[in-house]
Amino acid sequence: MTTSAPRRLLPLFLAACAAFVLAGCASQPLERPPRPAPRFAVPPKADTAFAAIERSLRQAGGEATSGFEIIDRNENGLRWRLALVDSARHTIDLQYYVWFGDTVGRLLLKRVIDAADRGVKVRILIDDLNSLLRDAATVDLRDELLATIDSHPNVEMRLFNPWTRRDLVGRAEEAVGEMARLNQRMHNKAIIVDNQATILGGRNLGDEYFGLNPAFNFHDLDVIGVGPVARQASAVFDRYWNSEWVLAVAALRLPMKRGAADAARDRMARELSGNRALANIPLAPRDWGPEIAALAGRLHAGRSEVHSDLPEDGAIRHVMMETLFRLGGTAKRELLIVNAYIIPSERFVEGLRDLRRAGVRTRILTNSLASHDVPAVNSHYKAWRKPLREASDGLFEMRHDAAIQSVAVDTPPTRGEFMGLHSKGMVVDRERVYIGSMNFDPRSAAINTEMGVLIESAPLAAQLARAFERDTAPANAWRVEVDAGGSLSWTNDRERVSMQPARSFWQRVEDVFFMAFPRDLY
Repeated sequence: MTTSAPRRLLPLFLAACAAFVLAGCASQPLERPPRPAPRFAVPPKADTAFAAIERSLRQAGGEATSGFEIIDRNENGLRWRLALVDSARHTIDLQYYVWFGDTVGRLLLKRVIDAADRGVKVRILIDDLNSLLRDAATVDLRDELLATIDSHPNVEMRLFNPWTRRDLVGRAEEAVGEMARLNQRMHNKAIIVDNQATILGGRNLGDEYFGLNPAFNFHDLDVIGVGPVARQASAVFDRYWNSEWVLAVAALRLPMKRGAADAARDRMARELSGNRALANIPLAPRDWGPEIAALAGRLHAGRSEVHSDLPEDGAIRHVMMETLFRLGGTAKRELLIVNAYIIPSERFVEGLRDLRRAGVRTRILTNSLASHDVPAVNSHYKAWRKPLREASDGLFEMRHDAAIQSVAVDTPPTRGEFMGLHSKGMVVDRERVYIGSMNFDPRSAAINTEMGVLIESAPLAAQLARAFERDTAPANAWRVEVDAGGSLSWTNDRERVSMQPARSFWQRVEDVFFMAFPRDLY
């Protein structure tokens, strides 16, 4: 397995903690720090970099109209995040499951701090499980980094579902005492600038989500939106920011050495300046005015709804799966689904059968074993291959050596050894679009929090449908078929095989091994 799948780390961490504690650690009472005071996004102002675009959209389509563009090229995903941060005049809100301390993580952090230096108010909300681990070899160093970021006068950082005891022993004891709570993670992904522009979708903040990991990179999907969609995303952010599930880093009273902030910034600047992977990416803040002006002419007008699972009363109300079931059920002619991690339910498959009986053409793109970064998901998905293919008009699995890798996945000069799929999207009747963080698996349905945006826009739907057609072409994906005898086959532009494609024999061993674990872990 690769190291790029944080979704599978928690069960292994909890198991290790349990073994550690049961070996002889005495449990201590857990005390929760006080909750921070509520804070909310400020209304957009007239002097922002995106204000003129929003005014134009409103005049042409009305108050509820936003403008959208699909981002399915990793380099563009990074550039537009940098553009939003560099162009911020007043506020930046970031909500992410993972923010690694690797090349992308450092670059984005540097630019966010640069924005804070010029007076922009920054709120950062991240899940406390995996973020910043690649930059900190121990939990103590990681916490010092959190404290350092939070120490900036214009930055406030909060953690979703944090360990309240920060040392390794304390975390182990807390994991055993509150295992059910700590298994609940925040999988949301959003950046919102000046409450007027946003990027929503599936990308975490780490090298492989932006084509900068030489070992392995994801094909992923985001959408940039300008207008009311940003306020809709802010409403989700605020609901989490002020929920019982979130604690301020300041409330945890994490240790920080004197001068740590300056030293960390100097180290980060040195590491970035010598990084060859960033040869084509601007290291310093810049004026993105020409790019924003060009974007204005490409945006597709539409109306949106940002949906999310709901943190309330000390629990999470999971609504995203029902939201997507309802959306898919509205299809009259065609339903296109791209989703990286599928472990379906019988209800999911029966829904496809109902659509097919009603004359709706349904096609699905997901990972093959060969392109998977989480073989355990494939271990439980593979039993559903035949029902999914029989219930749909086409089942496609991403190739690890897809031709698209050099076009949309790797960011030059980086060349990954292989690629996988991380996108989550739907196109309904080429009129409506969903893009978000939601996988079709048990963890996304009932454990992790998820979010996404539903957009009514025929031009945007056509843009995503074209991407789907490209990605399911034989040069990029295997077409899965079932013959009259019930046997499966996989076909691409070079060959037809009767055994599921894999990169190695070891992958096949993992595929069998993880069948022994409960499907609900994934």
